[in-house]
Amino acid sequence: RGANLYGADLYGANLRGADLRDADLCGADLRDADLPDLTFVILGEKYFISITNGEYVRAGCQNHTVEEWRKYSKQEIAEMDGRKALKFYPRLLDIIDFYIGKGERPDWLTSKEYADEVTE
Repeated sequence: RGANLYGADLYGANLRGADLRDADLCGADLRDADLPDLTFVILGEKYFISITNGEYVRAGCQNHTVEEWRKYSKQEIAEMDGRKALKFYPRLLDIIDFYIGKGERPDWLTSKEYADEVTE
C-alpha cells in the first residue's frame, strides 16, 4: 500500500489481491499484469488517473473513494488544483461513471456561477 511504482516494469506481474490503494502507477508497464478486478489506469487525460478495486480513484496526487469524489464541494475541488481542477472535475466524474457505473453529481456543477467561472 502506498508504493511508488512510477516507471516500474510490471509486465506480466500477478497483482491480484495486492492492495494498490495510494500506489503511484504513473508510467508503470502493466501489460499482461494480473490486476485486481475493476482496476484501471487511464492515460491521456490532464491528470494521471487510476481506479483500484472499483473503490479508489487517483487523479494526479489526489486519491479518494469513488463516493468521496462524487460528493466534493466546489471549494474542496478548487483547493486541490485551482481552476484547472474545477474545469476537469466533470470529466473525472464522466470517467468514473464509464468505468464504475453512473452515479450522483454535486448540484453545484449545474449552477450558472460554475459555468461562468470555468468559461472565463
